Amino acid sequence: MRQTILLLGLMSLLGCQTTAPSLKTSGAPSKPESPAQRDARMAWWREARFGMFVHWGLYSGLAGTWEGKPVGKTGGMEWIQQRVKADTDTYAAAALPKFKPTPGFARKWARLAKEAGCRYLVFTTKHHEGFGLFDSKAGDYNAGAKLHRDLVKEIVEACRAEGLRVGFYHSVIDWHHDQYAYAKSKQLPHPLKGKPYPNGERDHSKYVDYLHKQVNELVSNYGPVDVLWWDYSAQDFQGQEAWRAFDLMNMVRAKQPAIIMNNRLFRSPEAGWSGMGTEGYIPTLDPKYGDFITPEQHIPATGMPGVDWETCMTLNTTWGYSEHDHAWKSDETLIRNLVDIASKGGNYLLNIGPKGDGSVPEESVKSLHAIGAWMKKNGESIYGTQASPFASLAWGRCTQKKLAGGNTRLYLHVFDWPKDSKIVLPGLTNRPLKARLLDGGRRLDATAGENGVVVVMPAIASDPIATVAVLDIAGVPKIVKPVK
Repeated sequence: MRQTILLLGLMSLLGCQTTAPSLKTSGAPSKPESPAQRDARMAWWREARFGMFVHWGLYSGLAGTWEGKPVGKTGGMEWIQQRVKADTDTYAAAALPKFKPTPGFARKWARLAKEAGCRYLVFTTKHHEGFGLFDSKAGDYNAGAKLHRDLVKEIVEACRAEGLRVGFYHSVIDWHHDQYAYAKSKQLPHPLKGKPYPNGERDHSKYVDYLHKQVNELVSNYGPVDVLWWDYSAQDFQGQEAWRAFDLMNMVRAKQPAIIMNNRLFRSPEAGWSGMGTEGYIPTLDPKYGDFITPEQHIPATGMPGVDWETCMTLNTTWGYSEHDHAWKSDETLIRNLVDIASKGGNYLLNIGPKGDGSVPEESVKSLHAIGAWMKKNGESIYGTQASPFASLAWGRCTQKKLAGGNTRLYLHVFDWPKDSKIVLPGLTNRPLKARLLDGGRRLDATAGENGVVVVMPAIASDPIATVAVLDIAGVPKIVKPVK
């Protein structure tokens, strides 16, 4: 009888093992899409142009302060653990008591994003510190275990209530996990970098199993996920070797076929990288490494034709909240950045760093309200537009849309008001059909001349940051370079 029970128990165990979902796949990229399939999947993202980034974790409660002293007045305070070289137990003891999300914080974020004109919101499910904002069964360093709340669920539900697409930022490096082998990379940051592992030799494959289990939870437990924003790899430790990256991507796509992923599981030229710095991106991307390139804190001078890209940028100088960083960008800078990026065919992912209770700094709220006020009047010139047909314009920027019947609509964003109230579209040979101000609809005169098309604007700018004129032209833009 005892043997029968043991045999049945063994069979049951084996049955459980064979029926459990496997997180390991072939290690090869998934089957390539056709161009039409890829365009259909990327369509909403390309049309959105503007999203909100949110960096929020245990570091938020510390607010850039450690042991009563500012760690710095500028720079990324989401890296505060690394900045002060704290081991994970010391860090958690200091940070956990200061991370106290209030009820309803997520709905305020989502409403703020919508008011600003954002079409999607990407937030940190886990940053480098290793603390997950979700209820994870893979470990106990997460909001479920420590706070008895699933903050990811709260944020996802709030975003959906406001009609926003939702994205997960997830760090593949982890300063908390006791098997994360940080010595394998000389380039990736770690609070104990250069020091021996405090717990003896580490088995990095165990950490990678943990990473895959947590990502599996994220793409399985929260309904449709629109974006997975990975962060990040090094030239000396990346991709399949470091994270079983293709396995990870294949698993995510199996659960979320329509998802869009960035290129940060890799750090190679094929994946759009030329180096480790924030300017180390190049305008090339093999789709098997990701869907879009991620210039950080920079706008490519001439865009990246033929490549999907998104500039992520802070409102001040830090991603995570700091009470010491007051270097806020002006409304003019933020709105013109948005216009500039759209004119080059990219997306703008603008970051807020909420406090430890989830509240958003007032300076951030004011900036986003200013952008939202401009977008309510001029959003048509951003959403669903394509890059400018002009290499440069002395007075501002241009975006465009195709019209039914083969004609084109140009949106002319005037930054520097001409003294004679005339803006010139140099070398444009198309016949102008009609012109007007986008805000208010005032009709404008537009004529074709030897040097291009001239649009006569009002004497005074209706918006000192960016007044938008709309010019419809016959056909597809044709621009002739002047003969020197």
